[in-house]
Amino acid sequence: MLLNGKRFVVTGVLNDSSIAFGAAKRAQEEGAQIVLTSFGRAMRLTERAARRLPEPPDVLELDVTEPTHLEALTSELEGRWGGVDGALHAVAFAPETCLGGGFLDAPWDDVALALQISAHSLAGLARSLRPLMQTAGGSIVGLDFDNSTVAWPVYDWMGVAKAAFESTARYLARELGPEDIRVNLVAAGPLRTIAARSIPGFEQFEEVWSERAPLGWDVRDPDPVARAVVALFSDLFPATTGEVLHVDGGFHAVGA
Repeated sequence: MLLNGKRFVVTGVLNDSSIAFGAAKRAQEEGAQIVLTSFGRAMRLTERAARRLPEPPDVLELDVTEPTHLEALTSELEGRWGGVDGALHAVAFAPETCLGGGFLDAPWDDVALALQISAHSLAGLARSLRPLMQTAGGSIVGLDFDNSTVAWPVYDWMGVAKAAFESTARYLARELGPEDIRVNLVAAGPLRTIAARSIPGFEQFEEVWSERAPLGWDVRDPDPVARAVVALFSDLFPATTGEVLHVDGGFHAVGA
């Protein structure tokens, strides 16, 4: 099994249609131990989803905007496992003003919150887990929607946040590489998750993807993305970091 004996933190599970849920399930099937994280009102949803996994994991409280939560995560995992082998960052949020149109009208406070949760939190999670990967290194994987070269309709400031997320991953790869900690992103095609449904007009992505992706694309199937996360968690890519791996049916590679 690819992940036999490895231990991972998985953020962002809300229900069994979450990409993170699929990744958690695949990781367990490949032999990994995992914990999930959640906080606030979402905690019940995450706990309910956890019970649907092959081996129901514990759900730890983590608000990525709270430094005390990140510190507590370090302490909890050190006491539980002594170390970790990596994490899935599947956390993103933008206020309504930042999505669905009105790009020029979004106030800075809302934009700042989107950037903090959707981009800066990757550095926070890495900082929290770094001491636990000092002995054997590790793999941090983030879920992305590629915004490095294009502007998408309705995605607005979340697109800006995702571009910052990609840049953050590259800088983390540079900083943490000497410690054998890899940082990579998986740029997924559109999937019908709770997060996607919260973006006004997101169905525009679904329509164009099914028409243009050379390999086709099923908006209801997160498993191809989950498999990519597991592969990057594993030792199959020991010399790969700072990479954005596209799992989108090939959409990113073709023109109109």
